[in-house]
Formats: sequence, structure tokens, C-alpha cells
Amino acid sequence: MIKLNNVSKWYGQFQVLTDCTTSVAKGDVVVVCGPSGSGKSTLIKTVNGLEPFQKGDISVDGISVGDPKTNLSKLRARIGMVFQNFELFPHLSIRENLTIGQVKVLGRSVSEATEKGLKYLDRVGLIAQKDKFPGQLSGGQQQRVAIARALSMDPIAMLFDEPTSALDPEMINEVLDVMVGLAQEGMTMMVVTHEMGFAKKVANRVIFMDQGLIVEDCKKEEFFGAPRSERARDFLAKIIH
Repeated sequence: MIKLNNVSKWYGQFQVLTDCTTSVAKGDVVVVCGPSGSGKSTLIKTVNGLEPFQKGDISVDGISVGDPKTNLSKLRARIGMVFQNFELFPHLSIRENLTIGQVKVLGRSVSEATEKGLKYLDRVGLIAQKDKFPGQLSGGQQQRVAIARALSMDPIAMLFDEPTSALDPEMINEVLDVMVGLAQEGMTMMVVTHEMGFAKKVANRVIFMDQGLIVEDCKKEEFFGAPRSERARDFLAKIIH
């Protein structure tokens, strides 16, 4: 469903991604991990064109992301994206946050969008909060609303960029539980995270990055059992300790 072939990206003279090649099949849950500054967030943002790339090819469901003729807004509507800092509209109620994208981008009626949005709000356990504003919710609740909003667009795949890193420790599990449920239902997912428990539980594969390179791309059992690179072994020893 998602294919990256020799993708490279520069910020000026600085190369942030170097010849990154991988693919994600329908129903796969791929965890992307690595030290800070390794390029993992940049990699995931190139998948839906939020970050341009200078070399290589990326396709999602057969559509080329880098082709100037591709309608990126239309493509992004099909790929759910959940950010580190929720990115909810603070001046809109939770209900309005869930419906605005559906109405403006997908052309749904307000009543259809509301029905769909509230269904997913219920799915993440927050139906009682529908008339509140984001500032009235905890970080964990806001992130669950962000997931419900992404799901309301009926995405073919979901991208998560460190979805728990801005949360207090006790709120992390409420977000991970929702993500585990999605994975078990067969949602195609790419997840940038340091949560190795989540990776062990639901990932099919782990991609380990360092300095803009994909150093390991293997089944999770292989990665946690006996990573091939010394860099990955070192990373795991620190993070699991």
C-alpha cells in the first residue's frame, strides 16, 4: 500500500534522509524507531507529502506522492495523520473538530459528518465530551479526539508521529490502547514511537533509523531478539533499560 524507493531529502546542505527504501502492505503495522534526529518523523511526513523530498519515489495505493500532477490534498484525505501535539482547532468544539474536514474536504453533509464523527468519538471512549472545547480536555483525551478525527475521514492507512511523546506518563496507555485496537482491526499503520511495549505487542515489523538511514527493517521478533546492527543493539539496551 505504501512504497518508498531510494528516498533522499536535504535541508539546504544537510541531508536528513539517505536512500530510504521500504514498503508497507495492507494491514501491516510498522513501527519506526531510532534516536532523536535520526529522520524518522521526516520519513513519515514524506509519505503524505507534508515534507517534500528531492530524490526517489513514494507511492500510496499506486498514486505517486512526488508527481507534480498528484492532488496532494485529495491524497492526504485518504491517509490519516496523528501528530505529536494533537493539532486540534482550539476555537471549535470537539464535535466541530470531527466534522470540519469531512465537510470541507470530502463534501459530506453536516449531519452525515456528525454521525460519522460521533461514532468514532464513541469508539475512543469520549462521546460525553462532544460539546467541550479542546482546552477543556486532558492531553490524552485530545490525542484520542485527534485519532477519531483522522478515522472519520475513512483513511486507507494511518500515520502516527510520536503520538504519545507530549503526554504525561499516565495518559500514554489510554492512547496506546486505542492504537492497539486499530491494529487488531487490520488498519494499515506506520507509527513513529519510542514505546517499545507497543512495538512488541502489535507491530509486524520494526524500522530502525539512524542519521537519516534505514539501518534495520525486519520482523519485530528479529529486531527485539537479535538486531544485526551494533547501533540498534545499543539503542535497545538504553531504551529498554
